[in-house]
Amino acid sequence: MAFCFVSIREMKSMQKSNLLAIDCGTQSIRALVFDATGELLAKAQVSLDGYFSDQSGWVEQHVNYFWDSLCRVCNKLWTESDIVPESILGVSVTTQRATMINLDSKGAPLRPAIIWMDKRQASLKPNIHWLWRTAFQLVGVQDTVEQFALDAEINWIKQHQPDIYHKTHKYLFLSGYYNYKLCGEYVDSVGSQVGYVPFDYKSHQWAGKRDWKWQACPVKPEQLPDLIAPGETMGHITAEASGQTGLLEGTPLIAAAADKACEVLGCGCLTPDHGQISYGTTATINTSTSRYVEPIRFIPPYPAAIPETYNTEFQIYRGYWMVSWFKEQFAHQERMTAEQQGVSTETVLDQQAGMIEPGANGLILQPYWNPGVRHPGPEARGAIIGFTDQHTRAHIYRAMIEGIAFGLLEGRENIERRSGTDITRLSVSGGGSQSKTALQVTADIFNLPVQHPATFETSGLGAAINIAVGLGVHSNYHDACKAMCHTRNIIEPIAQNVELYQQIYQQAYRPLYKKLSPLYKRIRLLN
Repeated sequence: MAFCFVSIREMKSMQKSNLLAIDCGTQSIRALVFDATGELLAKAQVSLDGYFSDQSGWVEQHVNYFWDSLCRVCNKLWTESDIVPESILGVSVTTQRATMINLDSKGAPLRPAIIWMDKRQASLKPNIHWLWRTAFQLVGVQDTVEQFALDAEINWIKQHQPDIYHKTHKYLFLSGYYNYKLCGEYVDSVGSQVGYVPFDYKSHQWAGKRDWKWQACPVKPEQLPDLIAPGETMGHITAEASGQTGLLEGTPLIAAAADKACEVLGCGCLTPDHGQISYGTTATINTSTSRYVEPIRFIPPYPAAIPETYNTEFQIYRGYWMVSWFKEQFAHQERMTAEQQGVSTETVLDQQAGMIEPGANGLILQPYWNPGVRHPGPEARGAIIGFTDQHTRAHIYRAMIEGIAFGLLEGRENIERRSGTDITRLSVSGGGSQSKTALQVTADIFNLPVQHPATFETSGLGAAINIAVGLGVHSNYHDACKAMCHTRNIIEPIAQNVELYQQIYQQAYRPLYKKLSPLYKRIRLLN
């Protein structure tokens, strides 16, 4: 009798059962392999460096760099793990939102990508029909519409780079560019359409021919990709993409969604009563709902990673970017301590903040380091008040964590008020969720147990769930989340902290913006 010895690597090669999610965030791109139970089998990561600014406020990146990074991370996955391309059942892509790319008729980049953090604005207002302008004035949203048009990257390109504007064959989000490079088709997921394009957030399709968005964002319908619902097949890996990434030619490419939407799904948040907080570069609170509910009046809910579903997102634009800002500007001593201890600077800061009593000894931070469109208004600025000579950097750091949580608590109240549904469950993910202090502060401020997911890679897990449902590994999203979304631990609120935070929130934090807003407006006029 002959015996055949087969290695684990070879066994995995024999059956297609693994789900590959490619997650391109702001700071890195990751290739993540999950199985049908949601277990993370392998991970490869490549840092995204070299964003550049030719002028103050600009943030750009060479388009080919994004594709090269995706190829690098895939090949790193094959060489540094037991995963082989033959084991991949399907691939999905989730990316940072609102990063824009112009391609010519041959699919080549015309200019660097404009990254979502870019602050440039058009200097001229587009010509919107007077009937629309009158309607906007009647409902009091003319400033919101004007801000939308000025922020739309395509208007800046049209005004300042008309040659590129006229040569643009396709105008894509980063997700759409990746899809094109992988399957050769100009396609993108409905769930990735978050940014300044003529998208109808209610119907989840491109806006109607007479919609004002075509006037505010001067692109043509044929310049935009075909939209595919999350979980559906967008195409298959081409021979060219296979040669560069190592993926097998013909592997299905499944529509996922933008990173925040996938993060909501990866936390198993399927209903309006289940809130999901993402402590990322942008801090958000979300719920999922089948009803169109605007979390702030005239600000639409974003498409979810589930077909015909909305995410009622409330965001603090710079969110946990403030941690990086604080670390670079003030935490030099903590950085040296971290190097000596062989840990991250954030770990040292978190340890120090955990030793500060709730309320940061009367220090309150308003986290509007970047203004908003409607809440906060375009005049908003950040503020830290209540300083005494007893405060240290650790107090400021704790006040920062508390301020972000207070801001999201206000978002929770908005969502509950406008949806008519109370949030009774709460999951927290994102980079900031690695902070024990942040998790406890969140539980105390929200007065809810905080569910901490078993995997840090919740955005990638959400994209993997799209593959699992799309290719029939699980029959629906409820079953998929039940099988694949797991909880690491639950952080319970501390009663005395809850009471203190409620007093701070109601008596100090909530009135703060209203009192400071007139001053912000004066400052805006002076600069």
